[in-house]
Parts: sequence; C-alpha cells; structure tokens
Amino acid sequence: MSLGLSHLTLSASTKDQLEQVTAFYQALGFELVSKKEESIRWLKLTAPKGSFATDVVLQLRQVVVEAATTATEDIEDIDWTVKEPAFVLFHKDLKAVKDTLTAIGSVWHEESHQERILCLDPLHTRIAFTRTPTTPPTPLTSMSVPKKIGILTSGGDAPGMNACVRAVVRYGITKGCDVYAIYEGYQGLVDGGEFIRKMDWKSVRGWLHVGGTTIGTARCMPFKTREGRLKAAENLVQNGIDSLIVCGGDGSLTGADVFRSEWSGLVKELESAGRITSEQASTYSHLTIVGLVGSIDNDMASTDITIGAVTSLHRICESVDSISTTALSHSRAFVIEVMGRHCGWLALMAGIATGADFVFIPERPPTEDDWESAMCAVAQRHRHLGKRKTVIIVAEGALDKFLKPIKPENIKNVLTDRLGLDTRVTTLGHTQRGGSPVAADRNLATMQAVEAVEAVLRATPDMPSPMIGMTENKVTCTPLMKAVALTSEVARAIGEKNFARAMELRDPQFVEEFDAYNATTILDDRSLQIPTHQRLRIAILHIGAPAGGMNAATRTAVRYALNRGHTALGVSNGFSGLVRSSIKEMSWLDVDGWTSRGGSELGTNRAVPGVDVDLGMVAYQLQKNNIQALIFVGGFEAFKSLSVLEAARSKYPSFCIPIVLLPATISNNVPGTDFSLGSDTSLNAIVEACDTIVQSAQSSRRRVFVIEVQGGRTGYLAVEAGLAAGANTVYIPEEGITLARLQSDVRHLMALYDDDDPEKSEGRLVLRTEGVSKTYTTDVISNIIKEEGRGQFDSRTAVLGHTQQGGTPSPLDRIRGTRLAMRTIQFVEEHTRKALEKGFAAKSPVPIELTQETVSVAVVGMRGHKVTFSPVKELMLDTDITNRKPRSAWWYEHRPLVDLLSGRGHFDEEELQ
Repeated sequence: MSLGLSHLTLSASTKDQLEQVTAFYQALGFELVSKKEESIRWLKLTAPKGSFATDVVLQLRQVVVEAATTATEDIEDIDWTVKEPAFVLFHKDLKAVKDTLTAIGSVWHEESHQERILCLDPLHTRIAFTRTPTTPPTPLTSMSVPKKIGILTSGGDAPGMNACVRAVVRYGITKGCDVYAIYEGYQGLVDGGEFIRKMDWKSVRGWLHVGGTTIGTARCMPFKTREGRLKAAENLVQNGIDSLIVCGGDGSLTGADVFRSEWSGLVKELESAGRITSEQASTYSHLTIVGLVGSIDNDMASTDITIGAVTSLHRICESVDSISTTALSHSRAFVIEVMGRHCGWLALMAGIATGADFVFIPERPPTEDDWESAMCAVAQRHRHLGKRKTVIIVAEGALDKFLKPIKPENIKNVLTDRLGLDTRVTTLGHTQRGGSPVAADRNLATMQAVEAVEAVLRATPDMPSPMIGMTENKVTCTPLMKAVALTSEVARAIGEKNFARAMELRDPQFVEEFDAYNATTILDDRSLQIPTHQRLRIAILHIGAPAGGMNAATRTAVRYALNRGHTALGVSNGFSGLVRSSIKEMSWLDVDGWTSRGGSELGTNRAVPGVDVDLGMVAYQLQKNNIQALIFVGGFEAFKSLSVLEAARSKYPSFCIPIVLLPATISNNVPGTDFSLGSDTSLNAIVEACDTIVQSAQSSRRRVFVIEVQGGRTGYLAVEAGLAAGANTVYIPEEGITLARLQSDVRHLMALYDDDDPEKSEGRLVLRTEGVSKTYTTDVISNIIKEEGRGQFDSRTAVLGHTQQGGTPSPLDRIRGTRLAMRTIQFVEEHTRKALEKGFAAKSPVPIELTQETVSVAVVGMRGHKVTFSPVKELMLDTDITNRKPRSAWWYEHRPLVDLLSGRGHFDEEELQ
C-alpha cells in the first residue's frame, strides 16, 4: 500500500482523544486505510484528479505520557489564527468546508483576503483550507508601497542582456517590487505608452538562451536633447517609476547619469507646465540609476569582464578554428578583423585561444617603426619551423606607434608582396554579436542583475549612481561615473601615444595575458633564453580524466620552456607511462594546433603513485631521465599524487625537485583554485544540451527532464549549469536528497504547471549530480515526479555522460591554461635557481636534490584574477579527501538563486522541522 512520499504524525494522549481525532479527519474526507494496531491509525486524503494538490497521509498515534506534560495551550488565551498552519488542504468549495466544521463543532476562522479557512482539530493542530494552494512563498521585502523599477537595454546589443532583464524582473518581484521593461532603449523611454510595460513572472520565460535583447535597443537622438529627456521624465513619473536599471555601454550609462543629474530640474519644469501634479513632483523627486555593462568589447574600467564579451569571444574562436582548417589545407594566410575600436581584449584573447601568429591591438602597437617587417619576421620564422598556415588577428581600432590605422587590407598586401603568401581577409562583423549566450555570460548577467536590484533598494538620494561589475570573481558595486572616466582615459592615453598608461588602465590580467601571448608565440627567437647552467629538463604528465584546456596548457608549457632554453619532455599516459619510460622530447612544432584540441594529446589515466604504480619505479625513472621538474595537468588524482610525492621526499631524493599541479578537471574540485581547466568547457556542453532538451520537451508535451551531470561529490556543474539553463532545481551532494525535499519539489512543479497556459506545452529541467545519492537515482526521481504529476506532466531522464568531457575547449579554458602554464615554468625556475647557481659557482655537478622547500610542491590556481601557488601540504588541511573536494566552495553562494529564479526561495530543511 502506497502512503505517498511522506506523512504527518499526530499524537493523542488518550484512547478517547484518538477516537475524536480520527472522527474529525474522517468527517473532512480522510479515509481510514490501516488500523493494524489499536493505538495507531493511518488516514489518507486523496487529491482530486487533475488538481496540483498532493495526497495527504496522517499517522494518528496514542502516546501515553505523564499528566504534567499533557497540558495543551488554551485557545481562549492566544490568537491561534496568526500562527502558520501545520498543513494546507485543497478544497474547491470553502462554504461546504465551513458547514462541515460547524456541524462537527470545530473552531474555525475565515481569512477572506486570502480565500482560506483556518481551523483547529481536537489536538489543537492548525489546519488551513484553500481553493488556490501554492508552494511556500518567497519572503518579500516589507514595503508600504511597492518599489517600481524600470529596466532598459541600450547601445549595441550583447549576448546576456536577456538574462539580465530576466533576473531583474524575477528578483525584483521576489523583493516586492513592480518591474517595468522599457522597450527600444531610450527611444522607448521618450515615446512612452506601450513601450513601457509592466512585467510579470511569466513575461521573461525562455529568455535565458536567447541572444541579443528581446526588449530592443535603438539609437535615440531625442534623448540627447533636453525636451527629449523632459518627455522621458514625464513618462517615468506617470508610470510611477523612480528607479532605472540600464544595461549598456559607457555611452548609455553616461546618458543615464546625466538624466539623473537633471532630474530635479526636469520634475520642477513638468510641474510648472502642469504635466504632472505637485503630489507627483513630491513623490518622485529623486531618480535612482544603476548601471550594468553590456558590451562585447569588454572595454569598461572597474570590472574584469562585461556582459556579452565571453560569448563574442566564443563566436570569434569558432570562426577562426574553422578558418584554420582551410588555411592549413591550402597553406594560406588569413587576416581576420574583429571588433574593438578602443579595446583589444577580443583580439588578444582570440589570439591566445586560437594560437594566432600575430595580433594587432590599439593599446599596444608594435614597438618597431616598421611593423610590417616585425610581422613578416614572425610569420616567416613560423613557416620555417614547419607551419603551413598563418593567421593574423587585428582589432578594428588597431594602430601603429604613430597612430596610423592598421587595416586588414594593408596586412594582406604586406604578406602577399613580401612573403608571397596566398592571403585572404575575413571581417567577422556582426556575427560576433549573435547567437545564444554562453554559460559564463548568462550567469554573469544573472548575478549582476540581482545585485542591481539590491543596489536600487539600498540607494539614497545622496549616493552616486553605482555600476555593477565583476572583480576578483566577485560582484562589485562601484561609482558609475568614476568607471566611465577611467574608460575614457584609455582612449585619451592612446591618442597621446602613452601606450604604457593605456595598458595600465586595463586590468592586471590583460597585461599578463599579453605577455604570455608574446612569450609563447612572438618571441620564439632566443631572446628569452636564460643562462645554460639554469636550464632544466621539465616533464609534463596528464593525470585523471580528460578535460578541455589540457592541451592548450601543455602547448604553452612546452613552447615557453623551449623559448627559455629548457628541455620539455612529454610523458604519455600519466604515471603508467612514466614507469615504462614512455617519454618524448617535445619540439615547438609537436604542439602546434594543440590549443583548440579537446581531450589529452599526451594520453591520461587515473594511476596514483604508491597506489597503482610503484613509488620506487617513479623515483628511478625521474633519476634515470634526469627530470628536474614535474608538471602535472589533471584533477583530484593528480592532487593526491602531488601529496604522495611531497610526503616521500625524505625517502626518495629524486622527488626533491619542484612539482606543480595545474588543475584540469570538469568537476572543478581541486583545492587551491577557483577554476580548473575543463570546467568551463563542460559547463557549456551541459547548458547547450539543456537548451536542446528543453526545446524537445516543450515541443511535444508538458514534460520534466531529470538530467544527470558529472561532478562526483561536488555540485559545481549542477549549480552553475542550473543557473545558466534556468533549471527548476538541482540536487547536489552538498545538500543530499530527502523525501521531504522531493515532496516539496513535486508540489512546486504542480503549481508551475497549473499556472501555465493549458494550450501550451512547457518543458522544465531538474539537474542531478551523479554522486548525490545511491538511493534516489536519476530514474527513481523521474519516476516519482511522473507518478506524482497525476497526468499533468510527464517525466524523462537524460544522462549526459562523457559528452561533458569532450569537444573543443572553450576560449576561457584555453586562455586560463596558457596563463597558468607560463607562470608554472617561471615557478620551477624560481625554485631551482638557488641550487643551480650554487653548483655552478662551485663548478660541481648538477645536484639531484634541487629543492626541499615545502612551498616547491604546489597547486597553481586562479584566485579571483590572480595566479597563486598554494603548497599542497597546506591545502591538505582544507581538503575533504573522502569526498574528493575542498571543504569550502565559492560557487555555493549561487545555489539559492537557482530555486529563487525558478519561482521560490531556496529550500531549507529546517523549515520543515
């Protein structure tokens, strides 16, 4: 006999009380389904067919207790109606309920404003009856008058703007605000009327995966005039809007701040002209402005990244990767122009991510007077090394050192005339703006939009307009006009030929990545080589499951090591290959084209020294092959290997060398870094699959897909993909799964589908991390959802499996791998220099033991935008070895947003107790 997902237990102190309670619930329609023991009764109220209510199962028990503890509260002495009911029952006819309660002598109270009836059973348990049952509401901000917020998008469209609007609307509603979308940007603000529309929860359904901006953007000359801004102010006042969130570039945000600075004068002028009342003038005497940066160029100061930039980079890299294959086939040269009038971020990052031969950006022109000769020298060297293709990427605003524009046609002519290369020009144009936003832009826009609403709610008239940004992997709130001024200073510095200042005004990460690109691509001419006695034999191993970015990191490590004069050794198949001496000396050309390749070109496995391979054989091979530094590229198995070798240093002298782990795992569970290589690639693979599955689900019938994602015992992929794909909820190991949790989720799904248009099919997603529970498998959860859906909706499963590990690495994983790999080579140089210099000075042989410092065995990682090296011995203290992850996770604070933006607050187990 099925008793549902869960039940409520009510305890009576006497047999008579047990009989009274049983009779009470039977009068309300409960059926006695079991009475095997005299002191225990099971009752069940079956939900009406076709409703979104669930069955209610009660267990009534007789519990003998001492008289001193049986006292119950006197309902005459308290206001029992203000307390929350123990449970809520659905009934279409509340009048019939009142008649029944009156007939059986129950105390009841009607709440007409909520259309529900409260009553007490014989045990004084509070019960509510309602004709419109819902899931527990999200707590709202207490406001006497709802705050009215306007949201508009302006300037050039950017992927992620729709995610921004969606989050502003939904988060604003949860905070008790009325949110209005202003269509067609500032033009809609001036025109008013139907261009200013109040949004509800369903208004933004399905917007996450849509590129561009659904509410539109347009150039607006009238807004640049005072009369235009006067009309815009009138429209805001007439709609009761006193707060404006603007998503756009620096020009759009500057216009918004000018609007705010004139606001009081505009309001007075409107009042004097009789276009608004004195009461309206008083009520709307202040305008709040909050800026969000939507720009594919990533050209705004005071933020590390802007909404749309990462997606645009994806579009560029997809195009360059495609062009590279035809260039290779015909041994051609391609000159590719990308956007960026005053900012070279797209060009530089695309150059790093695709392995371009040369890049031209506005902030740092070639230092040579004759840039043509400098470019040709690099292209020719690469051809002599064996490359069959040449790819040059140029930003649309590229200049030479004399501020003369460098155009694609100029570059083409130089390559054709001087080197005789068959050269083509490709201008990517507006394809860079198009397409569905990638996961990073969806989540960036969502988190910044939430902060924008919070900024509106805490704003005061004397506070400067804030700009919401992202710095050090955290959402920030900084003065808008200060950021705009710093942004303008970049163009001014370029105009003054102060290129050092222009680079300084970019974030530190930009400068470091520029240096990494030059050091691994341009400066392959022996100019970086170090003294012979400082040169090392550096071995590189891939350990664990394959992950996007492994090859990009290895390419950079090999090329930078060669440029420094080191010998780079590639070890096939991890430690298993090492003990078999499967080691190859790598050349510059060996790693050509690796940047865009997925998987592991060296080969990888999960073998850990001391567990799967003999530790003594590892030490023997290191000494035999004179390996003086080790670089691991891998996941948690690599982390364990790092710890094992560090602990065995006292026994094996050949382990007394620098050993560095460059984290690469889709689970993002390696301690010591915010991001592991491969995690972004996997995230995009999951989100793309989710978009496709939702499309399938809603095309046929109402269907809930339970999607299983990888991650082991960490919920990073489920949470971040759930936020990016708009999942209804996620199940992660950090929280586990309970019956009560499943019951709550089913009720929520029922409420959502009941609220849907019955003529439309809606698909919804639930993401489950593979390691969350052995009992509640993906199939079990799907079957429960399907069974409890009562025909309202169907449920299916999708196990994404190893598709999450494969495919072309994302640009972010390629770029991170490049930056970390170069810093890793610098790290091993730093930790061997002292011993090598000492031996050289003493004219003695190179020692086997190059370092015994604890800090020389470390994990290189990204913390915010900084590259850090964390000793493995220290990281072990903050590591949950059993569950293979760090004890704390920065991403977990995003978890509540998944549930909140799906229509409710984060489920809290304590609320049920």
